[in-house]
Amino acid sequence: MALMIVSIIGITVMTNLTAAFGIISALPFSFIGDWSLTAIPMFLLMGFIAASTGLTAGAFDLLRMLLARVPGGLASASVGACGLFAAASGSSIATTAAMSRIAVPEMLRANYHPSLATGVVAASGTLGSLIPPSILMVLYGIFTEQSIGQLFIAGLIPGVLSALVYIGMITVRCALKPSLAPPVKNPFSWPQFWTLLLSVWPFPVLIFGVLGGIFGGFFTPTEAGSVGAFLALSIAAFRRSLTRQALGTAIRQTVIATSSIFFLSIGAIMFTRFMGLSGVPRALADGMLAVSDNQIIIIVMIAVLFVILGMVIDSIGLMLLTLPVLLPVLEAADVNLIWFGIITIKLLEIGLVTPPVGLNLYVLHGALAGRVKLKDIISGTTWFIAMDLLTLILLIAFPAISLFLPSFMNN
Repeated sequence: MALMIVSIIGITVMTNLTAAFGIISALPFSFIGDWSLTAIPMFLLMGFIAASTGLTAGAFDLLRMLLARVPGGLASASVGACGLFAAASGSSIATTAAMSRIAVPEMLRANYHPSLATGVVAASGTLGSLIPPSILMVLYGIFTEQSIGQLFIAGLIPGVLSALVYIGMITVRCALKPSLAPPVKNPFSWPQFWTLLLSVWPFPVLIFGVLGGIFGGFFTPTEAGSVGAFLALSIAAFRRSLTRQALGTAIRQTVIATSSIFFLSIGAIMFTRFMGLSGVPRALADGMLAVSDNQIIIIVMIAVLFVILGMVIDSIGLMLLTLPVLLPVLEAADVNLIWFGIITIKLLEIGLVTPPVGLNLYVLHGALAGRVKLKDIISGTTWFIAMDLLTLILLIAFPAISLFLPSFMNN
């Protein structure tokens, strides 16, 4: 609403009320009518069906068993489970809320330090933004007119890299300081392993089926959302877990999530039109380029802005709010927008766990009903923020990390 009101008043002041009402009547319909946007409700439906019918159940337990002998194995299992769940749900906040009830109590029962148990879930909940299919990537691709398929491919290596960096840090810390994560007794049982493996197979099949179809060229990213939803329905029906209640819950959650994303997107597209008329983006571009036209310096300046704003604004809102202002700067500096898209999403992830007002911190604290103090949660994310900054530096210094796969597949 804030985006819409500011846009309407601004356009009225610069032109007239008739022009403002013309934009109100034309822009929302033309934007929502974009066929590419159908991927959003379909990917959301896929994730909600997977969650409500139990397709994601057991992922944490299986990873916990496989990594039990590794120092900090429960925490490393949480990283993998969060990445899988977030990739399906498309929401960092939903992932954090869900995994806080699954993984954190398990780690606390195993006498893991509260800061490690909570920090890993708060940080790992953001991984789904990079690991495709990602709602943020779909929106970024639409607003910047970039290939959503290339964004999906470009985010694959950075997403896996982020998870591996987390797991590496956890393993080293827990090996050097065993009191953070005491070893688990009797961690492995073959009968239990096969039982868990049989319960978990639908979710990897669903994700790899969707991504394999996109990367193999069998269908477009826009069509992939519908394919994913159909696969989720088919697998749930095959497992006889597709009840009327589960399907109703998934549809209801999809409608609510889609409505909020589209409403915010309409505000953002109106704000984009207002910014274009105002000339502010061009003035900002000239001002930033006057400081330096070096791509790395511009990216660093933008990174500082994103980290600060990320403390108080949710990831989708922040991206849609800043893109209209930043795109002229990036185009003037000849920045590759696929590369910048991956950097942007990584910055949005950092903002979600950056104190004092990182949203994931408070979602986790609320979901645990005060079982762990907020200061311990904030303390626990410090190491993960450091790892995020390391990954971000690698992404900025070595663009090939994001661009190698898209370039290879184009060739």
